[in-house]
Amino acid sequence: MESFMNILFTILVLTFQFRFTGSHHHPLDPLNPNEISKIQQIITTSHLSSLPNLNFHFVDLEEPDKKEVIKWLSSEMQNQSFPHRQAKVVVRGGGKTHEIIVDLTNGSITSDHVYNGDGYPPVTLTELVQAARLPFNSSKFKDLVARRGLNISGITCFPFTIGWFGESITRRAVKLSCFYRERTNNVFSMPIEGLTVLVNIETMQITNIISKRGKTTLPEADGTQLFSSVSSFGERPDPTNNRSFTINGHNINWKNWRFHVGFNARAGVIISTTSIFDSGKQQWRRVLYRGHISETFVPYMDPSSEWYYRTFFDVGEFGFGRSAVTLVPLIDCPSNAAYLDGYMAGGDGLPQKVPRAICIFERYTGDIAWRHTEVGIPGKVITTGESEVNLVVRMVATVGNYDYILDWEFKQTGTIKVKVGLSGVLEMKPTTQARADQVKEETYGPLIAENRIGSNHDHFITYYLDLDIDGEDNSFMQANLKVKKSKASPRKSYWTVVKETAKTEDEARLRLGMKASEMFLVNPNKMTKLGNNVGYQLMTGQPAVSLLVDDDYPQIRASYTKYQVWVTAYNKSERWAAGFYVDRSTGKDGLAIWSHRNRSIMNKDIVLWYTVGFHHNPCQEDFPAMATLTNGFELRPVNFFERNPLLKS
Repeated sequence: MESFMNILFTILVLTFQFRFTGSHHHPLDPLNPNEISKIQQIITTSHLSSLPNLNFHFVDLEEPDKKEVIKWLSSEMQNQSFPHRQAKVVVRGGGKTHEIIVDLTNGSITSDHVYNGDGYPPVTLTELVQAARLPFNSSKFKDLVARRGLNISGITCFPFTIGWFGESITRRAVKLSCFYRERTNNVFSMPIEGLTVLVNIETMQITNIISKRGKTTLPEADGTQLFSSVSSFGERPDPTNNRSFTINGHNINWKNWRFHVGFNARAGVIISTTSIFDSGKQQWRRVLYRGHISETFVPYMDPSSEWYYRTFFDVGEFGFGRSAVTLVPLIDCPSNAAYLDGYMAGGDGLPQKVPRAICIFERYTGDIAWRHTEVGIPGKVITTGESEVNLVVRMVATVGNYDYILDWEFKQTGTIKVKVGLSGVLEMKPTTQARADQVKEETYGPLIAENRIGSNHDHFITYYLDLDIDGEDNSFMQANLKVKKSKASPRKSYWTVVKETAKTEDEARLRLGMKASEMFLVNPNKMTKLGNNVGYQLMTGQPAVSLLVDDDYPQIRASYTKYQVWVTAYNKSERWAAGFYVDRSTGKDGLAIWSHRNRSIMNKDIVLWYTVGFHHNPCQEDFPAMATLTNGFELRPVNFFERNPLLKS
């Protein structure tokens, strides 16, 4: 019987693989280089070509209607191309932001809308590079550098977004902070304090150079160098390595999982149309329609003039996909990994490639998936179980000084584990103090190395999770653990579970750690044979919320970080927690604003939002580079299967 089940499972997998072979697009496939080139050609030969200083800020698939995608995936229509394919493009020219829809089927612009609302589109890499070069053509900047006794050829300047602090926004701008790279490969460890350059990136001109040289001097370079101890750095993986997963285009099949892996300049890696095979029911069952990082919020806890504006929204202001690095075999991914390239549009609209942007590999964890030693049978000791083998999808985004290691890990139990690893180099500032007991004033961070302060800061990484547990219509449920006193037993107390289903968005907005509670998304229309609603549990990591006061300007822009959990009614335009236009935004769009409508979420198509948080008070072990800090969450099946899916009946 078991061998028959295995054969049937193999046939089902092969059938699915066959459907996705050939040239037909999955409806959610990312734009390929030919499509990106076609979009660029359509726009630059249209009426938009006359716009001065035309720049491409956002080019992505215009997400098709969810119901159409699900219908296509669940029918024989998969043998045909999806009926339409469009792209959303945001360009700026002549000081205006244009939102454009391009029909890739007939090669035409179907709409062109000028956006006049709050905030600006992401800064392009071209703009950042151009801004970083400006000071080296400035005689004032060169003179200030010479007065400090520094070699101009040893300086690197990084553009930082500047946010909003109550002023009327009239221009796009960045501030440059500069670093001295002579005698070190660790640029951020050598900050030049007291020198800031303000740049208007619309006109690409320096508008101000601020020099405030105080008591601090440039720290020494000794001990800052970064060297890898891995002798096999950069070796190519062994292509003959046997893998038990298959990749067909962007579709992944492994064990009892199948899903789609996408990539764009904003979110980076995107997991879509995720289903798990239920051997008991002999069918594929839906779990996750779309999941990706929605936004990050990284505020530094230093109100001084050179630091107060460092409150970054890395996804909306620049882009995690645009920050994706080429993964290095045997450092970023093991030898058994397979790789996917990433493509996006540059500032000129032409395709840019990130080789090996995503890796996929089986992780042999050394953990036990399940086990039991039975000692209740006279004369026998019987041990059964199996080791845990999981599938990992990984991307690394390097945003300035920080490296974000982003994992989606699929377990054969039906669990999806999502992890964020933080590594890289701290943002530091120089100080005259060499010992902690010499520090007498507020420094907004501890002494982490001689003459270096590691600045206190937060990381909030918010995930968009459009879960479809056995179908679109789901509900959000809390299981609260209540203590009861016992009167008819020697025991004096016990706990029991009281379940509450959230009716509206307000009821599902949660700050964790306040009470003993578990959270589930359930399908109220599907039950197990025992009569339990099928569902998935959100198992959270270390809880952290923003501690900034509500009327602090960065907090107004990131008001959603006051709660770790939100649940909203599905709307395909609501994907970015801080709003779509984040650069210099004033908090008039985003998750907290949408949620004010307090829509019904019971037995509806709903989206779960979860924020992974870190409060980072640096320490000496974070210098000269950080050992990886990890946090995350799990989505775990609860009453989804009739029994443990690892133990076939």
